[in-house]
Amino acid sequence: MSIQSWLPLLILAGPLTLGVIIFMLPENSVRTRTTLNLLAALIKLGMVGWMIWHVYRRQHFESRIALMPDFDLALQVGPLSVLFLGLSSVLWLATTIYAVGYLEGSPHRSRFFGFFSLCLAATAGVAMASNLFTFLLFYELLTLATYPLIVHRGTDIARRAGQTYLVYTIGGGTLLLVGTVWLYTLTGTLEFVPQGGFVRDLGQAHHADLTAIFILLVAGLGVKAALVPLHSWLPQAMVAPAPVSALLHAVAVVKAGVFGIVRVLYDVFGIEFAAQELGVTTPLAIIAAVTILYGSLRALFQDDLKRRLAFSTVSQVSYITLGIALAGPLAAIGGLVHLVHQGLMKITLFFCAGNLAETLGIHNISEMKGVGQRMPFTMGAFTLAALGMIGMPPIAGFISKWYLGLGALQMEQNWVIWILIASTLLNAAYFLPIIYAVWFCDPPVSWLAMRKPANQETTWALLLPPVATALLSLAAGMLAALPYSPLEWALFIIHSQFWR
Repeated sequence: MSIQSWLPLLILAGPLTLGVIIFMLPENSVRTRTTLNLLAALIKLGMVGWMIWHVYRRQHFESRIALMPDFDLALQVGPLSVLFLGLSSVLWLATTIYAVGYLEGSPHRSRFFGFFSLCLAATAGVAMASNLFTFLLFYELLTLATYPLIVHRGTDIARRAGQTYLVYTIGGGTLLLVGTVWLYTLTGTLEFVPQGGFVRDLGQAHHADLTAIFILLVAGLGVKAALVPLHSWLPQAMVAPAPVSALLHAVAVVKAGVFGIVRVLYDVFGIEFAAQELGVTTPLAIIAAVTILYGSLRALFQDDLKRRLAFSTVSQVSYITLGIALAGPLAAIGGLVHLVHQGLMKITLFFCAGNLAETLGIHNISEMKGVGQRMPFTMGAFTLAALGMIGMPPIAGFISKWYLGLGALQMEQNWVIWILIASTLLNAAYFLPIIYAVWFCDPPVSWLAMRKPANQETTWALLLPPVATALLSLAAGMLAALPYSPLEWALFIIHSQFWR
């Protein structure tokens, strides 16, 4: 086997093997567990970086294992998959460092990091899947691997949130399975075709069937993508530890759902066929727009910080779906680049929320007055990410909204401009009061006295990840024109895979 054929398998096998090893480690093997986690994250990041270099030079990596007749476990790394894979690799390292600090002294750490590794393996499988069968396998593995992380604390609230999560995601997985089987009976294949999909040659007699299949697939994926009205599991899942919340919102579950929608639109149906022949993209864009506004409105009335961030995710992730559903190249660039930008900004916000809870016991926004004086680096990172979510230049979120707006004008969908304006105002309404209270209100005297040794605001393992991801959010906006930036990579995907 050549390096192009075994490297995708190695990227997948790494976290799977790590998870099994960590499950077997005694709970007190802190140094061994931490070393293995960090080493595996660094090795994967290095391998993915090497693949990005070669994919940019038009090399593809593919592994294929025959499981049964006509069904292969097929992994392929091209421009689109490496975008998601690169994001997951960078944020895996950041979340690993954060989780080590966050869970220090907590019980069941081997169990946590074992399932954490399985979750990242499933995410890598989703990113690299080159057919719908492989995608479905890893998509469901992601559901199973994430559930123990949500219920990790073992409280009644956590168990109820886990049950809700399973009901929604297994229901969505069932819809996805039915749509996949139906599609296979019509086409005889499930292989992704980047330029044009594989269903367009079926003929007009099958258009009704294909429309129904599209609805099944998007509804199944829309559960994890948190499209309204399939989103309710996500705010409830905020009872999970902060590293899990960051993982759910920035890189794993919700991104797997929206990444699947991208695959269905472009690699299964083909965007031109879906838009012009089936007419399914405009209804999807409307659903995404409703979700954007609904999530922002619900966020506005949450006092619990993590719940506000959760409803913000419901809104922000749908920017990706909206950009793809507008069926134009500029809007697609905005959607794809937001897959990375939202991940960087949202993981920063959840890291900061975790720092507030762990250091000062703060969970509600009403308790955050003056906290910037006690935790300036944490709240500086929070402020930067929040401004990016609003769309303030030169932070990454501005780039996403700029291209979404240009794409709406390009496709003569002017109503989308009003959606973006309304959403931006709502983003400002639920983030700016927090920023004001944090920096311009007087803090309780007790906070100022609660100093760590050497005048630190918290441990380095909790402080380094949000500061680093916040700076990456800023760099992604300020350096957007440089090679290998998220924007340049989205442009590369559009020109090499989606439009001839």
